[in-house]
Amino acid sequence: MNRQEIIRWLESSGEERRALWRSESGAPPPKRILVADDRMNADAAFRLACEGTSLLWSGDFHNARQLLRALARRVDRKPPKPGTSPAQSFHLYRQTRSRRARILGMLILPVEAGHVIPLRRAPDVRLACEQAYGQCHEPYAVSLRELQGVLGAAEWREKGVHVPALGESITPHYGVFSPVRGEYVDLVAEAPLPSRGTAFDIGTGTGVLAAVLARRGVRRVVATDLDARALACARENIDRLGVSSTVDIRQADLFPDGRASLIVCNPPWLPGRARTPLDHAVYDPGSRMLRGFLDGLSTHLEPGGEGWLVISDLAERLGLRSRTELTELFARAGLTVVGRLDARPLHPRAHDPADPLHSARRAEVTSLWRLAANPDAAG
Repeated sequence: MNRQEIIRWLESSGEERRALWRSESGAPPPKRILVADDRMNADAAFRLACEGTSLLWSGDFHNARQLLRALARRVDRKPPKPGTSPAQSFHLYRQTRSRRARILGMLILPVEAGHVIPLRRAPDVRLACEQAYGQCHEPYAVSLRELQGVLGAAEWREKGVHVPALGESITPHYGVFSPVRGEYVDLVAEAPLPSRGTAFDIGTGTGVLAAVLARRGVRRVVATDLDARALACARENIDRLGVSSTVDIRQADLFPDGRASLIVCNPPWLPGRARTPLDHAVYDPGSRMLRGFLDGLSTHLEPGGEGWLVISDLAERLGLRSRTELTELFARAGLTVVGRLDARPLHPRAHDPADPLHSARRAEVTSLWRLAANPDAAG
């Protein structure tokens, strides 16, 4: 968040007020702000939001939540139309989701210094907001939709996500992708290890795959990530799971120094622009991380070592990347496929006919590609 972004508005008394604008998704500060309260009806709020007017709520907190749900119902009355191809359907779906996020983000709340919401029946959000944003010494405004995400992340952090491969829970932090799709974790837990020497976990996120490798008996795991939130999350999980003597968490863009007998990477599965912090775990602009991992793999593998690429074929089923493109990336990087393990999706959206991408999600396969350096490749 750019802490220099300031929003201004007029109270009903005519007094001008100002506050910092907070948006982890990078939404620009609202240009037009109207102070609204419990007298605002949903139809009027929807019209104003569609026109680009943000509603700064001054009424009852629970009424704000009800208004947000009413806005969502109005946005969702027109589901995305199917395109003429899977790729077009996907792009229309993303456009619809972007419009939905923009309209719902127009309902904003004032927050006082110390993360206190000065509204009737407002919950105590201090701990959740401090976990997500850090300490706060100035008033700010935030969308109710984002605040709900912060509160939801705090609940996940408190109760954790059970990981059968560990027999314990992982606690995700706000802005760090949660390992709720367990099939990719199970693949890493089941694939035959080429060695129990040193392993790298590239883009560790919550640290779940590094923990799985440590529990499988790998003697040393170096887990990397660029994101500060992910690094803090991974360190907390690794410490709590009791494998900190085995797992070393480092900030790095892809690879750490040195070589390893096993290098694991679960990159974002879809090429495309990331619009929010969590999008970075799903969308890989220009397939940057995928290409970077494959291109650098040979030079970081020990002789006889393997690179494990864990990736879904959803991009192929949506027409965003072909299987040929993927295998050509392997070949250009001087890699050969020595094996592959597949898993079908278990998440609810794969079985939801109402999902606009249902046919692709239902057929989706997540694969662990076992890759080795081709000794005949040049360089």
